[in-house]
Amino acid sequence: MIEQLKEGLTSKGYQDLRYEKLKNIVINVRNDKVKSVDVIEKEGGHARALVGGGFGTLSFNDVKDVSSSIEKCIVFSEAIPGEMAYTKVDIIQDKVSLSIDLDPRTISLDKKVELLKSYGKLAADVENLSICDVEYIELYKEKYYVTNEGTEITQEQMSATINFRMTSKNDQLTQQTRLSLGGGDSFNELLGKEEAVKAKAIQTVALLDAEPVVAGDYDVILDPSVGGLFIHEAFGHLSEADNLLRSEALKKTMTLGTVFATPELNVIDDPTELGHSGSYIYDDEGVKSKKTYLIKDGKLSGRMHSRLTAGLTGEAVTGHFRAKNFAYTPIVRMANIYIDKGQDSYDDIIASTKNGLYLFGTAGGQTSGDMFTFAVQGGYKVEDGKITTMVRDIILTGNLFTTLKNIDKISDERMMSKGGGCGKGGQILRTSCKGSPYIRIKGMSVGGK
Repeated sequence: MIEQLKEGLTSKGYQDLRYEKLKNIVINVRNDKVKSVDVIEKEGGHARALVGGGFGTLSFNDVKDVSSSIEKCIVFSEAIPGEMAYTKVDIIQDKVSLSIDLDPRTISLDKKVELLKSYGKLAADVENLSICDVEYIELYKEKYYVTNEGTEITQEQMSATINFRMTSKNDQLTQQTRLSLGGGDSFNELLGKEEAVKAKAIQTVALLDAEPVVAGDYDVILDPSVGGLFIHEAFGHLSEADNLLRSEALKKTMTLGTVFATPELNVIDDPTELGHSGSYIYDDEGVKSKKTYLIKDGKLSGRMHSRLTAGLTGEAVTGHFRAKNFAYTPIVRMANIYIDKGQDSYDDIIASTKNGLYLFGTAGGQTSGDMFTFAVQGGYKVEDGKITTMVRDIILTGNLFTTLKNIDKISDERMMSKGGGCGKGGQILRTSCKGSPYIRIKGMSVGGK
């Protein structure tokens, strides 16, 4: 395949070609009944050329079309006036093969279905849990990449995830929670999770008896899933350099070296940390991924780049240029973004909180510039250093930069999300991960009754 792609390249300007073979398995189960099983296989490519003031891009479905696709991209690029800065990178020739302790491809569809049914039944058997929707998503990619600079890369990628959506009901109320398992490339990560599944079902039912939270300002302790969502949505997207370049006001706000938080706060995006849904070796323009500090010791220290955004800003490439699949042009995307661990123990964080809330589980949210609104699945009151009554219907709102500066406790353990997913530019990217330690934020606005 590499040789076929190389035949389509010419020496004019800059050119690259991606070609991908994809297999996607999606199984949906409700309680212990199978709703659907879909196996999708497709392949195709994406061509780019830079000879004028911008890229010409084109996707195609047959490897025989590489030459004509590049020719069209050249024409498109030549029609754009001006010149474009494009950072030089090392020429790479490499082949990345999977080495998995239990490859999901070796597990039959029947066994995958039976696993989902067993988990669904386990949850549904909990009294007052009415529905447990279980979704298995397996994505395998065989990717080929060449440039007319000489880079040639073949790499395999795999992810397997089980997502749960649990619903409890009584005569007056309905509550819903979510749980994800896996996210990496090994099927072993999906096995033996009965305890976690049952615990989430019990928690979902317990929310029926929880008190609605009283609106006000609280010291809030975020569990790693909520902390990860916060840093991903409220801060991560602002650190994607293509977003930055669209706003003069944002560029001024996001000046490197600006103090954003307490010196104990470090925020990192690291595709090289293996075993997560956002882990990879090379991005979709052949740049080797690297660990990137976005906030270091409380100061803005970096951002995520493509070769293009690095050239436009004069900053270093980071290997964060990725596409959903061959039908899309890559854009700058987070990989494994997280708040790094601190020095406080979880027990000490709880014990030192006199009047606050402990919040668990993400339930969606939205951001607008530096403002955010997030819903969480539920929480508990923290009174005089002890976790007490469960509460529900919790909405968090705030300003990103004020909130970052109000983080005063960071636990000494970090956890990453088990399910991936991030939307941007019309591309829902499954291979994206987020994480956090337990963190405490002083005086956060909480919406409720």
